[in-house]
Amino acid sequence: MLTTTTLTTKFKHKGLTRTQLQQVLNYIHTHLDRDLSLAELAETLNLSPTYFANVFKQAIEVSPHQYVIQQRVERAKLMLSKTDLAISDIALQVGFSSQSHLTQQFKRITGMTPKQIR
Repeated sequence: MLTTTTLTTKFKHKGLTRTQLQQVLNYIHTHLDRDLSLAELAETLNLSPTYFANVFKQAIEVSPHQYVIQQRVERAKLMLSKTDLAISDIALQVGFSSQSHLTQQFKRITGMTPKQIR
């Protein structure tokens, strides 16, 4: 899983500048709790959605959608360990549509359920 820190070492100069990449990553992290469309992310850099998806994946080796999911799971992990909020509340606060969607993606990425983390 890529984090902002590892991005600086893994970043490849293909299509996006470091500034553009940082700009879109900041936008994702700021708006993680809401539905983020490919068109919306591409618009932050004034690129077409198709071109944006292509250069984003070239830059950090995962699609924009997968990056957003990974970041939501990471934020959920943090909230599970640092708060007593219900898992369903955490799911909604990090941008998942439901607790089951969080659990499904969480297990796919971490190999564990949110309950096991807590």
